[in-house]
Amino acid sequence: MIAYQPLQNSYKHMINLRDRWRSTSENIFIPIGAVIASLVVFGIFCAMQGKNPLAIYGTIYQSAFGNSFSWQGTLIRSAPLMLTSLCTALPAMLGLTIIGNEGALIVGGLGAIAMGLAVASLPPVMVQMAMAMAGLIAGGLWIMFVGAIKYYRGVNETISSLLMNYIAIALLNTLVEGVMRDPSSLNKPSSFPLTAVNMLQSIPNSRVHYGLIYGLVACAIAYFLIQRTTFGFAVRTVGGNIRAAKIAGLPVGKLTLIVTFLGGSCAGLAGMVEVAAIHGSANASLNADYGYSGILVAFIARQNPLVAVLVAVLMGGILSSGSALQRSFGLPDATVLLFQGIVFLAILFSESLYGRLDFFKDREPEVKIDASASAV
Repeated sequence: MIAYQPLQNSYKHMINLRDRWRSTSENIFIPIGAVIASLVVFGIFCAMQGKNPLAIYGTIYQSAFGNSFSWQGTLIRSAPLMLTSLCTALPAMLGLTIIGNEGALIVGGLGAIAMGLAVASLPPVMVQMAMAMAGLIAGGLWIMFVGAIKYYRGVNETISSLLMNYIAIALLNTLVEGVMRDPSSLNKPSSFPLTAVNMLQSIPNSRVHYGLIYGLVACAIAYFLIQRTTFGFAVRTVGGNIRAAKIAGLPVGKLTLIVTFLGGSCAGLAGMVEVAAIHGSANASLNADYGYSGILVAFIARQNPLVAVLVAVLMGGILSSGSALQRSFGLPDATVLLFQGIVFLAILFSESLYGRLDFFKDREPEVKIDASASAV
């Protein structure tokens, strides 16, 4: 019996490798297939408009990645997408579907500008740190409220987080047209602006701001927290089977509040980045749909924070090509939003394919029964 032990261990190791390969390949190829299907459908739409789909895709590529200037524009747009994607990806580990990214971003931006104006006399580094903390806390509390009413009152988190987006937009309009309004902003109501020295600066020798570093660091920390710590293991346990987690004594309510706060704080930090690096004040431009695009990034990345970095860059490139499509082909600037919608529908449909495709299923070995053995 002992002589066969190494062989059994080797067989078990091969089985584990096979299962891991099948799971990994499924998580890679199904989203890629969904994106390819989206490209085909969007190409058909473009052809119906009398446009050459291949020429449009070529323009998108050139506008997003064709040269250094294009790359910088793509990275600028990808920074908030990395952060807002975590607002959906982190709660998803608990089994929650949060889509309140846009609201958390707006509230985070409002908190950041309010703090920045309140401490404007401090050194710039301290002002930016205070703004970042205000954005983190505001966005975190915004989404944590969704988690709280889900756990303690049973309110559906998807619906409540969606409605919170509209509340945040209404709050933004009320404040920038009321108590926070700068009297000099006539055509476009805005808050009082930040001074240039308190703005988030650009990375040397580029026009990409340091918000990109915030996004990269946040995604790396989120991955480590979820995949490499006991806290992350507890979170994934709750997401896998909440009843088993409660039986095991895990603090499900506490975990829900913490994770939703962390997800919302990332989106709130994205709002701070938009205010401190792009707009310089709070206005209607803060509602730029980065939160909704972050939902798509999280779904394509399968809630993996590291993969979300790559997807955010691709999505940022698509968003940056909208004006080029308008100039070159006469298509509306919202064409890229249509493309996003098609991709989102394809990704949602692809969720139903996991575990159903024969190629990714485990094939059980056929057991042949000897006739003489069966007779015995």
